[in-house]
Amino acid sequence: MLVVSLSGVAAAEITTYPVKDPKLTENTLYATGSLKSTKCTEKSVKRNDRKSARAYFDGVVACLNTTWRRHLTAAGLPFKQVKVRHMNRIPKKYCDFDVTREDSQAWYCADNGSIVLQLGRTWLKDADDLWLFDTAASMYAYHVQNLVGIEDAYQELPYGRKAELNEQIRRRSLQSECLGAAFVRSVWPLKGRTMKDWDRVVGMLADNEDATTYGKGATVRYWLKRGFAAGDPGSCDTWSASSAKVA
Repeated sequence: MLVVSLSGVAAAEITTYPVKDPKLTENTLYATGSLKSTKCTEKSVKRNDRKSARAYFDGVVACLNTTWRRHLTAAGLPFKQVKVRHMNRIPKKYCDFDVTREDSQAWYCADNGSIVLQLGRTWLKDADDLWLFDTAASMYAYHVQNLVGIEDAYQELPYGRKAELNEQIRRRSLQSECLGAAFVRSVWPLKGRTMKDWDRVVGMLADNEDATTYGKGATVRYWLKRGFAAGDPGSCDTWSASSAKVA
């Protein structure tokens, strides 16, 4: 009997639940090239001030609309501006979300192409860091997935075990983080910011408490760094990655 070791590099290439839909693994988005460098001026934001934080978030979304409109239309892909809906409290099951009791949340609703933002004490107390900037970028990435057909293809993916579904959820989430980071790279450097600011956000995102949904810390860090290093949507094909890369 032949016994083959699956340790080391070989094990990292194993995909337990391969994704075969070309709308996900060979999407036209991946061949569109790097995002063009642009400037995005951050609006002034005060700590514990919901009004200025909302204006700050809207300003980042305006930059995202400019960047992604130019990028997608140049590639012959569809584009539609995202809507932003600010809510003091997101209604339970709004857009079929599993809305939690956390005071600060952001969601993307594919049904109406909108980002829903609830700003509470947790995010407002440090509203001047890059957390809100990256939140806008990663939420917008779900909109991009929706525009180019990735969202629809994801919703149609078959799965057997719960573990397979969880892996598909992580592939989608990690792709949004990677695309968001690619946008950040396209507007970097931001006035008054250093790499310490970006590294801090990467560390915060990697320190999530729901690895089943969002991926382990090292995995999140990998895709954020990959997107930022390349600034290219083509670096964010999480659907073709091995299971180890989306664990």
